[in-house]
Amino acid sequence: MRSLLVAIAIAAMAIARPAAALDPAAVEKLAFGDSDEKIEAINALAAEADPKAVPVLKAFSAGELQTAGKRVLIVKGEEATDAVTGEKVSPLPPEREDILVNNRLRGAVQGGLAALTLASPDRTTRLASARELASGADESMLPLVTKALEKEKDSTIRRLLEEIAAILQLKGGSAESRLAAVRTLGESSNPSVKTVLLSVIKNEPDEAIRREAEQSLRALEGRLAWSQRAGLAFAGISLGSILLLAALGLAITYGLMGVINMAHGELIMIGAYTTYVVQTLFRAHAPGAFDWYLACAVPASFIVAGAVGMVLERTVIRWLYGRPLETLLATWGISLVLIQGVRSIFGAQNVQVENPAFMSGGMEVLADVVLPWSRIVIIFFALGVLGGMWLLLTRTRFGLFVRGVTQNRAMASCVGVPTARVDTWAFGLGSGIAGLAGCALSQIGNVGPDLGQSLIVDSFMVVVFGGVGQIAGAVYAAMILGLVNKVLESWSGAVLAKIAVLVFIIFFIQRRPQGMFALKGRVAD
Repeated sequence: MRSLLVAIAIAAMAIARPAAALDPAAVEKLAFGDSDEKIEAINALAAEADPKAVPVLKAFSAGELQTAGKRVLIVKGEEATDAVTGEKVSPLPPEREDILVNNRLRGAVQGGLAALTLASPDRTTRLASARELASGADESMLPLVTKALEKEKDSTIRRLLEEIAAILQLKGGSAESRLAAVRTLGESSNPSVKTVLLSVIKNEPDEAIRREAEQSLRALEGRLAWSQRAGLAFAGISLGSILLLAALGLAITYGLMGVINMAHGELIMIGAYTTYVVQTLFRAHAPGAFDWYLACAVPASFIVAGAVGMVLERTVIRWLYGRPLETLLATWGISLVLIQGVRSIFGAQNVQVENPAFMSGGMEVLADVVLPWSRIVIIFFALGVLGGMWLLLTRTRFGLFVRGVTQNRAMASCVGVPTARVDTWAFGLGSGIAGLAGCALSQIGNVGPDLGQSLIVDSFMVVVFGGVGQIAGAVYAAMILGLVNKVLESWSGAVLAKIAVLVFIIFFIQRRPQGMFALKGRVAD
């Protein structure tokens, strides 16, 4: 009982005790000092780590800090608060002067506010504050950064704070502390640290610290090189998955059925526009379930594109089997009709397809390598489509019919396989997969009438390079072309990389017309 009374008494004393005011000298410098003194005052207020400094610094940056004689006020409309004590001032003093603020001072305030929010319970706020300080912090903030570092548990924020503390130690520490700071920076993977180490190598008078900085720089450059390779590998796999999605449908219509379908890109475009329509319907009629619109857009894009493909096969392509030139010209004309039809319905301008919440942002695996969730989802989506297509063609009666008609149409017809119906369904399957590719592409780029035009050549390259009629070949070809394309882009740019890949494909097909994986046995006949 006695301990309870003591606790109540202590709490009452704490409540009755007046709140401590900000440092009056710092606030006075902030109001009446020159630019250097004001920056010194900003750093001093931030170093106090007092939450009451936040409204003062924000008011200073926003031009809401004024003076009335020797008194400094935060003025908002017709209300004023004493900047030092936090007390309300009433009535509002009639004679007041504004405190002028320039961009240099606003930048200093931004850094000071970042330092003050390092103790926030919210991880996102602390991470944003640490990143803000990393872009430029004053050495007077070192105690505040050190204090935040002692309490920080998150590994990402700790690593960033350690780098900030090391950079601040380089500005004014002893020789031993600067040497330790250089070693700390040598363990970083942050590209911005490279500039700091180069500055140390150029300006540091101590020979030992310069040598240590050179070693740290070599270690950092080695890690950055591996980060760059990892980023290129992911970009290549991502591009490969997109090429694979675009080429899988063509691998059926061209690789298995022998139809040169120049309207394949427009079937991809139809899938993308179907996704846009589904998104619009969800936004208008079910905004609370908007993040789930893709669950409806995926089957819808497959069904719509597949239905369009089946109509094309029934009305045009069926009468042109075995006549590749006529098929090419007819499907090219159909592609122009589809493009103009979409322009008439949706307009010539691109339309915007928004990512669901779970596909926004990215995953940071290294300091300078962020993997977008949209690309990660598309990679797994491509694998899922590939797996479903493989099961359909190898483990179902329909797949058996398709393979039978592809290998020997006359014999398949003799044993009762409805070859005409199989042609229609197989073409619909290839077209539906093209629609799925359009649904995926809508999540990473613009959706417009010309969407398919940029993919048709790449799709044919994947199918021909992998081997006509070989689904596995399309997978390998898509990944190889994606990786090679991204590697060449890092050296020579996107245009020259595309030209180099096209020249390589031409020479490769001249030497090996059957592609990487040739058909064998009676299938090849």
